[in-house]
Amino acid sequence: MLRISLLQAILSTLAVALLIFFITFSIHYNSPSSTPTSKNMLLQETSHPQPHLSLLIGILTQPDRYDIRHFLRLVYGTQSSPIARIDVKFVLCKLTKQEQRVLVALEIIRFNDIIILNCSENMNSGKTYTYFSSLPRILSAPYDYVMKADDDVFLRLKPLALSLQILPRKDLYYGFVIPCPSMNPFVHYMSGMGFVLSWDLVEWISTSQIPANSTFGPEDKLVGEWLNRGNKAKNRISDKPAMYDYPGTNGRCSHDLIPDTVAVHRVKRWDQWLRVLSFFNVTKDIKPSKLYNV
Repeated sequence: MLRISLLQAILSTLAVALLIFFITFSIHYNSPSSTPTSKNMLLQETSHPQPHLSLLIGILTQPDRYDIRHFLRLVYGTQSSPIARIDVKFVLCKLTKQEQRVLVALEIIRFNDIIILNCSENMNSGKTYTYFSSLPRILSAPYDYVMKADDDVFLRLKPLALSLQILPRKDLYYGFVIPCPSMNPFVHYMSGMGFVLSWDLVEWISTSQIPANSTFGPEDKLVGEWLNRGNKAKNRISDKPAMYDYPGTNGRCSHDLIPDTVAVHRVKRWDQWLRVLSFFNVTKDIKPSKLYNV
């Protein structure tokens, strides 16, 4: 009888152990983390990481400059950066002609890259202020950085993103410091060829009375004055010599084209654009085809 009781106890213990094993195995096997769908999603996330930063480039231009906008769409549409999401928009003030209302509307439908501000076209009467101050209200989501650029500047998006990647995401003012010989970004202001503000500074511009009460005058210089008066932009970077004016156009702001370029300013003629685009070999990725008899 003792042996029978001992055998029954052993069998009962084994049964309980097997029951626990099967329950544990069943839970693990049916766990969401172990399903093929979840595994595939994880592989997709690691194979295609999210961009490290986001940048809005607002190119201030005029409604009637249809040709330059179409050209710049080609220039920037053929560039990309694996470390950043970069959106290029053309920034206009209110349209005043029926022709503009029709043709710019077609651009909006086709390209979705137009911002029309509530202002009258101007150079030194507040367009830059209106641009920055409007963004927190009109954008559906913030960017890490916002850039104001001229329509006669050639920006190389990948080097630009690489320059920004290592910089702070807060309180940042980045560009080409004026005057040209200066290397100290804390003394003066960044050239209008193209300067970058971190999103917190854009939000500050949209709410502070300092810029709101000082919108008339050389606008790029005013931006530097706003930041100084507000004790803002403690992180300031002047990216020389990677940013510069086209060779021979502006004294000490100009120098020869160099491989490590981020921006070339004052590219106004088609022969200048041809030289710049050829120097940086922007058509190197064109695929061979029998369709191109060149």
